[in-house]
Amino acid sequence: MHKTINDITTKKGRQKISVVTSYDYTMTTLCDQVDILLVGDSAGMVMLGYENTSPVTMEQMCMFTEAVSNGRQNALIVADLPNKSYENEIDAVSNSERLINAGADAVKLEGRLPDIISAIVKAGIPVMGHLGLLPQTAKKYTVQGKTEDDAEILLNDAKALQEAGVFSIVLEMVTSEATKRITETVSVPTIGIGCGKDCDGQVLVIHDMLGLFEKLKPKFVKRYLSLSEEIKKAVSEYVKDVADGAFPTDEHSFHMETQK
Repeated sequence: MHKTINDITTKKGRQKISVVTSYDYTMTTLCDQVDILLVGDSAGMVMLGYENTSPVTMEQMCMFTEAVSNGRQNALIVADLPNKSYENEIDAVSNSERLINAGADAVKLEGRLPDIISAIVKAGIPVMGHLGLLPQTAKKYTVQGKTEDDAEILLNDAKALQEAGVFSIVLEMVTSEATKRITETVSVPTIGIGCGKDCDGQVLVIHDMLGLFEKLKPKFVKRYLSLSEEIKKAVSEYVKDVADGAFPTDEHSFHMETQK
């Protein structure tokens, strides 16, 4: 039985929540020990080669969500509503239902949109909020909550999302001080990316964490492996073995039955 919304919310103030992104079946089977698998629209950059997340479509998000659902056994699955898929309540609910039907347990959307969130929640679909840096619309990546006024705005935004019914809030690139204030004020878990240690949980893009995506190296990422180098080395060895006739060997071949 996989984790539930209640499993996540009851960790608030008790146990840290681990979240990584996942977009395909194979990676999901390797990362399923986390609390939440986030089918992020960051797939647009690390899987589809876009410059940012803006061009990602509902069709693509449903495909990624289905693939993750096929591999999940333990974690809760949260899927991003992509850019322009929740501009009104009708579209927001309809597109959220599509992600749930594709295998998600909950959806995530960016910004202070209490009416949109309330409509989705009233339709019976759990929602994770997202404040701070909002990649779908950001012109550039800048730290949020650097002044008292900005921190207060973020805090009020978080309160509005909680009142609208979110079960959790992602904070992205928010100062540690503002993050701590928000986390201590709201009753729902906060999940940070580039927000310091005081969130209730942390999320990283799996390609960043494993050193698979070299195009972007955010300050807040801890690289646990450098798989890109290992993969390049392995493929180079394969190319050489094929060129030299060292692969395949008899071990990798099939033979006709011996006639008696």
